[in-house]
Amino acid sequence: MSRQTYRYLSERLALVGHRPRAKFGQNFLVDLNLVDLIARSAELEPRDVVLEIGAGGGSLTTRLSAAAGWVVAAEIDPPLAALARRELSQRSNVTLLELDALQNKHTFHPQLLAELRARLAEVPGAQLKLVANLPYNIATPVMANLLDFEPAPVRMVATIQKELADRIAARPQTRDYSALSIWIQAQADVEILRQLPPTVFWPQPRVHSAIIQIKPDPQRRKALGDPEFFHRAVRGIYLHRRKLLRSALLATFGQHLDKRAIDRILQAQAIDPQRRAEQLDVPQTVALLSAFRQAITGD
Repeated sequence: MSRQTYRYLSERLALVGHRPRAKFGQNFLVDLNLVDLIARSAELEPRDVVLEIGAGGGSLTTRLSAAAGWVVAAEIDPPLAALARRELSQRSNVTLLELDALQNKHTFHPQLLAELRARLAEVPGAQLKLVANLPYNIATPVMANLLDFEPAPVRMVATIQKELADRIAARPQTRDYSALSIWIQAQADVEILRQLPPTVFWPQPRVHSAIIQIKPDPQRRKALGDPEFFHRAVRGIYLHRRKLLRSALLATFGQHLDKRAIDRILQAQAIDPQRRAEQLDVPQTVALLSAFRQAITGD
């Protein structure tokens, strides 16, 4: 299905009596120039092990396998997986798994993880990359959870809902700036490569999309100290984003620290307690929460 145009794709699906299923977020990218852009933006090389979630009929997979060392592709829908197997039958460096990539919101499917680790162990100097036209309903957990995978991916290039891309790339003091913005930007460089109208998909979604590129930085993740603590703390503060910063911090850390201790930390960080969390940039947030972690754990 390397010729994944609307006509070609619809005819192939009709042969097996299948139509795109909304519950799986099946919106196929039918502009081949954009499929090529996704593959090209990943800058693949023989040592790359690529994770593709939502392989569809295998159009993007064929492009990835032409340059990568190995491709681990997941497709949840059996008829599409069958089409992909035919398309990829001559590709010796592709593992196609017919499964839901996510076991639950916070965990990848064990079989998927086992296959990734096995291929990473086999490819000399292996590095992991995510390259995918992600179903909208799983894009956030896939990208957020992959940041916790060891070894961490060196790049993620994915088509996602534009609204989500805007949240990930958002700057301080904007409507879209959120816990997700901080969690990802604290660990990676983020760039929106292209905005996509509904017309480049079949069926056409009701929303606009974007191709986003995320490049994790191991040093930034190391600077978090305890990523799990940082993640919980950021989410806790942004549950109270409309409160003044001092109040949001008290709501998040009040069981560990009293008001005076919180005020001392804010003063040491030269942060006005009357500000709001969304006014702090990512480095300020990282430094502030590191100070809270040290005060609470002694580390």
